[in-house]
Amino acid sequence: MSAIDFFARWRVRIGYLLAAVVLYLSRPVPRSLVIGASIGVIGLAIRAYAAGYLQKQEVLTTTGPYAYTRNPLYFGSGILALGAAIAMNSRLSAILLLVYFALVYAFVMRREELELRGHHGAAFDAYAQSVPLFFPRLTPARQSTVSSLDPAVSPAGAFTWAQFRRNHEQQATLGFLLLLLVLVIIWRLHTA
Repeated sequence: MSAIDFFARWRVRIGYLLAAVVLYLSRPVPRSLVIGASIGVIGLAIRAYAAGYLQKQEVLTTTGPYAYTRNPLYFGSGILALGAAIAMNSRLSAILLLVYFALVYAFVMRREELELRGHHGAAFDAYAQSVPLFFPRLTPARQSTVSSLDPAVSPAGAFTWAQFRRNHEQQATLGFLLLLLVLVIIWRLHTA
């Protein structure tokens, strides 16, 4: 099993173990909770926007946030992880969480890139040449260059709440709210 396959397959299970460690090390205070939650909301909004466009396994999505970065869901997750790290108010928790995110998602993005290249060939290559892997462009990529090579590319895709729900994006919001609740409980236990 390659490192890419390992991290893709085990990222959630490792994440649960990491969550227990970083929560144990966390020392949240009201200020860190408010700042972290505010940043996390930005990450959730980016993820929600991306999920409303993404048609997994159906087409190569190149519109909306996918015209700025090939991985807007993961970019939003990165901002969400940063918000969580700030809310925890622990340098060690932050380092563990952010290093985990960077390592795991670097492998996951590469694996997904291989799958997309296998499904969409030259259309994905054209898309990958004009749209960065993770950090967004300042302007959207021109769709004519990425959509003309493959009929399974979605140049006219638009955000829909139905697609958002099909991608189960509400789970990210619930998960973040649960994390914040746990951090509030930890704060209350430390101040009792």
